[in-house]
Amino acid sequence: MISIRNAVQGDAEAVALLVNTAFLVEQFFIDRDRTNPTTVRGLMEKGNFLLAEEGPNLVGCVYFEVRGERGYFGMLSVDPSCQKNGVGHKLVDEVELYFRDEGCKFSDLKIVNVRTELHTLYRRWGYVDTGTGIYDDPTPTKIPVHFITMSKPLL
Repeated sequence: MISIRNAVQGDAEAVALLVNTAFLVEQFFIDRDRTNPTTVRGLMEKGNFLLAEEGPNLVGCVYFEVRGERGYFGMLSVDPSCQKNGVGHKLVDEVELYFRDEGCKFSDLKIVNVRTELHTLYRRWGYVDTGTGIYDDPTPTKIPVHFITMSKPLL
């Protein structure tokens, strides 16, 4: 049974660990952790993380924030042993519901172009491409990459 709750500051280390574990698949283009507890705490000052727990275990999380009439989410992370079980979709559904309740008209995200499986997944969930952007992380990449921005209208 998966339960969903908002993160608190004390969850920062567990969130960072989960995100870094889930993002190990990106090592083919970048050599670094995806985040750290300090960054997670900083993100909590302008947005929040939604957590998915199975009993005492953190199995998923997603960062989200309201930006006027648009909601933004990122860092969707699911423990590799729990992937393909609907945890990520459940988290995104909850975030979209939150955005609707806050009056947002759109849900936005960005992905790295070389993560083609994410592009396919988000398109299946109703997101469409809205543009591209420069990969603005200061860590050098092993191959050229850029962001793809995607959005979904919230009816």
